Amino acid sequence: MTTDYAVINPATGETLASFDTFTDAQIEEAVAAADEAHRDWSRSSTVAERAALLRRAAELHRERREELADVFVREMGKPREAALGEVDFAADIAEYYADQAEAIMADQPIAILGDGSAIVRRSSLGPLVGIMPWNFPAYQIVRFAAPNLIVGNTILLKPAPQCPESSTAIEAIYHDAGFPKGAYQNVLATNDQIADMIADPRVQGVSLTGSERAGAAVAEIAGRNLKKVALELGGSDPFIVLSTDDLDATVQAGVDARLDNNGQACNGAKRFIIVDGLYDQFVEKFTAAMAAVTATDPTLDDTVLGPVSSETAAENLQKQIDQAVEQGATLLTGGTRDGAFFAPTVLADVTPEMNVYREELFGPAAVVYRVADEDAAVALANDTPFGLGSYVFTTDAEQAERVADNIEAGMVYVNLVLADSPELPFGGIKRSGTSRELGHLAADEFVNKKLIRIG
Repeated sequence: MTTDYAVINPATGETLASFDTFTDAQIEEAVAAADEAHRDWSRSSTVAERAALLRRAAELHRERREELADVFVREMGKPREAALGEVDFAADIAEYYADQAEAIMADQPIAILGDGSAIVRRSSLGPLVGIMPWNFPAYQIVRFAAPNLIVGNTILLKPAPQCPESSTAIEAIYHDAGFPKGAYQNVLATNDQIADMIADPRVQGVSLTGSERAGAAVAEIAGRNLKKVALELGGSDPFIVLSTDDLDATVQAGVDARLDNNGQACNGAKRFIIVDGLYDQFVEKFTAAMAAVTATDPTLDDTVLGPVSSETAAENLQKQIDQAVEQGATLLTGGTRDGAFFAPTVLADVTPEMNVYREELFGPAAVVYRVADEDAAVALANDTPFGLGSYVFTTDAEQAERVADNIEAGMVYVNLVLADSPELPFGGIKRSGTSRELGHLAADEFVNKKLIRIG
């Protein structure tokens, strides 16, 4: 038996546990069980019954929050308070879909041109493969699983290789909540096995959160097999400051948005675009605030910044920063690491000719840009292959509307950060993805919207 699944504590480099990769026979058993559960449980259960199971899953997240948080800290170095917050958010998301289940699945009347009536009725598609990342071990799972379980789809969940312990604990939550065999299963699969699963005629779709490379590979396989695919990929979100009546608060919002999850959030603020009149003051305060944060033991309750997910991730970030400096960028602070602990970093004087201009920095590193005015800020914000989220700070309400309209992104947050919520759709455009998660839109990704026209 081989394994690609192991818990390696990034704070110490110690391998704490390993899990065997599934055999082909185990994969077949899982797909068959998911198919059977869909043909039986999904079609015989009511929306209310599925909502009750999901509500119990939310309760179990809360009951086991300490245990889950400890696992997240071990697996990917998430600060413990942040890990506890993630479990709470995952519970909120599950509860939201339980509360919204009837509204999500309600028939949608259509005003027709003529006599009779017409409705759109939503129903499940079947087994779905979910390919998860490591950076949010509970949140990423529940935002895929919860709406699809409400719809009646069944879940075959491939965790990230470094998150087998948390995914096992979360699988136990769904089983203990009362979901029947086959409704929700982990599959510790290889990439080749995942490709075979996507091609399997019993599987009706695949959702991936991860890198552009992984998204392109999965989309290619899905396309060859005419399968629905949902992708949530990377981001290099702009943080635009055009005016503010509280510069210190705006600076702190920028630090919070950059260091959240140890700087490893796809929708974290990464490019700080500051209007000329505020640039010098903002950059001075922002650099000082970033430099004041020390990467430290993620198990401590007051830790703000832990290690990045692995020493390899730290090495890759170091290479990006070093290359940027070699190409002419100015290092204002940071740029160093100790194992997987990376010092908060700020780069300035980045130009379009540099690699880092179009790359995502996945860690506690920011790039600051000076712009002349609103138009230049929007042009720079949009000059990226990504289009996930964005942040705009301004005291001018009309300007906020204009900029929000003109930014090429799936999400715009005005004068606030870290404001994700279960009811708000999450997703991007361009190379940041093709779908939406959270909110009612998530429940429409993998659903048959059946027209019923009556004369």
